[in-house]
Amino acid sequence: MLLLALAVPSLNGVLANKRLKRSLDGFNNLVRQAQERSVTERRPYLIVWSKKNVVVRPEAFAKDEEAKATAEFQLDRGDALTLSLPAALTKKHPAEWIFWASGICEPATVKFKGPAGSWMADYSPLTARPELTNYAAR
Repeated sequence: MLLLALAVPSLNGVLANKRLKRSLDGFNNLVRQAQERSVTERRPYLIVWSKKNVVVRPEAFAKDEEAKATAEFQLDRGDALTLSLPAALTKKHPAEWIFWASGICEPATVKFKGPAGSWMADYSPLTARPELTNYAAR
């Protein structure tokens, strides 16, 4: 019984870390898709935030193109994902992160907070690769 009581908190930590890593990997996959689509299709793509999800979509839709997202990152209950654009000219910018046709993007900081923990990453404008500046599982 004592062994079980000692193992449960450790198991909870492992599960929380796994859920937190899944959120980071899922978001980074969304970033890769936005960058790849912008280069492949030679047009700007946006990552757009809403309360329940974050989606990838073209900046402008073609005349005969269906206006829908091409990829989605679903937020679970209690999760929050925020965007900060340090190079933005205004403090109150729309919750949109742009990837230009050349594959470069606006520099961004993304913060995730949820029941499993939190992470924060700075994304390079040239490569769109994250530099993890904070990662804490609960």
